[in-house]
Amino acid sequence: MPLVDPVTMSAPASSKAASDAGKPKDNVLHPVQALASPAAQVVRHIQPVLISGLFLAQFSSLVADPVRTLQNSLPVVVAIQVVYAFVSLPAAGSQSARPSKKPRPGEKKKVESTGPNIFIAIFLSLLLAVLVTPAIHVVFVLFGAPFLTHVPHTLLCSANVAILSLFPLFYVHGVDASTWAALASAAAPLDEAYGGLVGGLFGAWLGAVPIPLDWDREWQKWPVTIVCGLYAGYILGKTIGGTLAFGRKMAPSAHDDE
Repeated sequence: MPLVDPVTMSAPASSKAASDAGKPKDNVLHPVQALASPAAQVVRHIQPVLISGLFLAQFSSLVADPVRTLQNSLPVVVAIQVVYAFVSLPAAGSQSARPSKKPRPGEKKKVESTGPNIFIAIFLSLLLAVLVTPAIHVVFVLFGAPFLTHVPHTLLCSANVAILSLFPLFYVHGVDASTWAALASAAAPLDEAYGGLVGGLFGAWLGAVPIPLDWDREWQKWPVTIVCGLYAGYILGKTIGGTLAFGRKMAPSAHDDE
């Protein structure tokens, strides 16, 4: 039982400090750094080159037949993103995993899990990306995408948004509610994964600008310009978020005001 000052009827400062030290501190969201291994650094630099090369190689096919092109290229994009996450990004929970303890003399070594299972993390992240795709489709419709027509076009475009922009975030952050609240409110620090989301969404939004213009160009049809903006914005946002803007915030958070 802590001592109480009879004059102020409050606990001494030392007692308060000791009690505050025992309380858990609020979690501060830090930017996610790519893994430092040579293989991770090589993959994180090759990944945007592969994605941009795939897009440029299939641009003419995308204009001619968007559905077939997006359908054929989606598995390749998924494979690139999976390899990128597996080799270059830390899985959710790996940064806070406790190192395994050394056994005492004469004590048997216990099998202790020191981090998340990467294969399960990738599977769950892909599953979340698939589950969120219909929600992205609805958002596209609310922002003016065709409702009764071009359903495969919009659905495949939504799948590309989920795989490019959201899959890496699911992998590094999991489904922590406070983290996603910070991401949604632009209060999270920028990094490669978050920069890819911001750049991809902003690029897709800019890609909608040429659609209603009276140019009568074949590439103006839905959703060619959206996909162009998505890929360009993702690559640019991922690159800037992982270098020049790493750790910066677009909006202040509650922790910044304290």
